Amino acid sequence: MPSAPPRAAIAAVAGHALGPAEERLFRRLPPLGLILFARNIASPAQVFDLTAAFRRAVGREDAPVLIDQEGGRVARLGPPHWRRPPPAGAFAALAVRDPARARRAAFLNARLIADDLATIGIDVDCAPVLDLPIPGAHGVIGDRAHGATPRRAASLGRAVARGLLAGGVVPVMKHIPGHGRAEADSHATLPVVTASRSALLRRDARPFAALAGTIPWAMTAHILYTALDDSRPATLSPAVIGFIRREIGFGGVLVTDDLAMAALAGEPGALARAAIAAGCDLVLECPGVIARTEAVLAAVPEVSAATMRRLKAGRRKASAPRRFDRARAEATLARLLA
Repeated sequence: MPSAPPRAAIAAVAGHALGPAEERLFRRLPPLGLILFARNIASPAQVFDLTAAFRRAVGREDAPVLIDQEGGRVARLGPPHWRRPPPAGAFAALAVRDPARARRAAFLNARLIADDLATIGIDVDCAPVLDLPIPGAHGVIGDRAHGATPRRAASLGRAVARGLLAGGVVPVMKHIPGHGRAEADSHATLPVVTASRSALLRRDARPFAALAGTIPWAMTAHILYTALDDSRPATLSPAVIGFIRREIGFGGVLVTDDLAMAALAGEPGALARAAIAAGCDLVLECPGVIARTEAVLAAVPEVSAATMRRLKAGRRKASAPRRFDRARAEATLARLLA
């Protein structure tokens, strides 16, 4: 029986395996892709089986599977089965002393991450973080950032993107148009940023603009930017999405941050509809609660032709993984970071 067309959503599941109710839902209302969290991960073989089972359920071998594997405190894969990558801040600190060495280290670290992901069926990594922290901002970004200046963040972010793409993994830059100056954590409440439009373009958005043609996907920030829209957070704002598309110049796949974060108020289906109406390509629904997931999948349309073109263009940027000497890469990275 042919599978139904994919819906404009990335969904999550509750545990280590695809449950019967999840499988039935995904066959009836297939999401475009899946995102994995620590609750979904036990071993390499188990993750591979889960990603394969998801793709069978939705009837698409190329259905994207996402993960947040930044390094440091945001790494869903870790010991004993996987290395724990260092945080982006380690490369930012090295770049102050030796920018070329830092870029090489960031590339190798990302290439190793891609090797970890591709072998277990994960082909999209929600990294790099291009937000630019400022003094006094909330620590939710902190050492997840690749630098405090647009030039440094863009330089290291480009190296990360190159490393992931070289290993066949699509990077996602976040959180566009910039979370770094927020004084609150969008997981807990809606941050408000009052910087002017020109200040956002001059600083916060510059790393995203620099890599708009390099990184195929971007993730929105759940932030109220009063200079752009004083009533709706970026994810739900046609004005902010227009700013991202036209002024930042990002033409790739635009996915929301998690709809379940406390920064967004409302019923899951209504939020999903509003995000797509605002101009996002895809919504991200992360709790893995089947009632919520069903509400979101029922609310969003099928993936549009424009989004499909963006997805295909992104896949073309990711190389088929070539021969890779992992031991040599690990040894070189250790020397660079020493």
